[in-house]
Amino acid sequence: PAEPRRAVLPGRSRARSRGAAGAALLPSMLMFGVILASSGLLLMIERGILAQVGPPPLHPPAGPSRRDGRDSAAELELEVLRDTRNRTIRTLCGQRSMPRSVWELPPGQRRTVLRHLLVSDNDKYRFLYCYVPKVACSNWKRVLKVLDGALESVDVKGKMDHQSDLVFLDDMKPEEISYRLKHYYKFIFVRNPMERLLSAYRNKFGEIKEYQLKYGVEIVRRYRKNGGNSAGDDVSFSEFLQYLLDEDVERMNEHWMPIYNLCQPCAIRYDFIGSYERLHADANHVLEHIQSPSSVRFPERQAWYKPVTAETLHYYLCNTQRRLIRELLPKYILDFSLFAYPLPNITSEFCR
Repeated sequence: PAEPRRAVLPGRSRARSRGAAGAALLPSMLMFGVILASSGLLLMIERGILAQVGPPPLHPPAGPSRRDGRDSAAELELEVLRDTRNRTIRTLCGQRSMPRSVWELPPGQRRTVLRHLLVSDNDKYRFLYCYVPKVACSNWKRVLKVLDGALESVDVKGKMDHQSDLVFLDDMKPEEISYRLKHYYKFIFVRNPMERLLSAYRNKFGEIKEYQLKYGVEIVRRYRKNGGNSAGDDVSFSEFLQYLLDEDVERMNEHWMPIYNLCQPCAIRYDFIGSYERLHADANHVLEHIQSPSSVRFPERQAWYKPVTAETLHYYLCNTQRRLIRELLPKYILDFSLFAYPLPNITSEFCR
């Protein structure tokens, strides 16, 4: 990865010259316009063309290196994936309209990303991790707490506290923020956007009473006739997608806000982008890079966790109105394109 760019302080001429009108445009919609104009993406979505394209496997299975070279194909495919991501990010983020630093972001967007950047100020490690809900962020927070001495082991039982004993970049002064963005190792973990949405839907509306009452009741009331008596625990996946379609991206709950908006990969140049599909291999790469103690390992999946399998995703997508999925894709198109995920295949042939 290239060296981090110098942070631009508030009030610099570049930010002022863009004007209020430019700042008002959401980067996601700007870039969707760029992609749409250059590749006819929406037409390809409509016809299912992109879903039928057979790219090399995006996330080859992880495993130890072999001296006999039998894993060279998998390693090559992984390098292709990373190179694709890096080139795509450089191309799209190189557009004149895109932010070059967090200080060029509108205040609301800057606040969001700074609230999602966790800081390890330990002199041994010095890194920033942009946490993305539903992409193993609870386990990464456990790792951070262990590295900073706030938790004895990643295997300690009990409900995860997502605030205490953690340091967020938003807690710091502008000059402290700029220093860490420039000098600290920065990483992020990403996930297939539709799989992440389905995981959030099943967890929050199937298991969490707070979300059922706060969001579920409103969703049912808004999209279902005579839904006023619902306890919010029977939200359908289609109703959830319709709710996302009608939501302002910048006001979304973090569990379904696009990764782009949470972590702003154009304003922040991340040194490493790991993926949920290669979670442990990529996590080990990060732990080795920051030179964490060998006793600190990435936690195993919690026993209660219900993974989203390919079959589960297929079932939900193929039993949802295609119109909803097609209309929702533009809101998440940067997550698909920047992180090299294939668009969902919702053709009749695939779903038959």
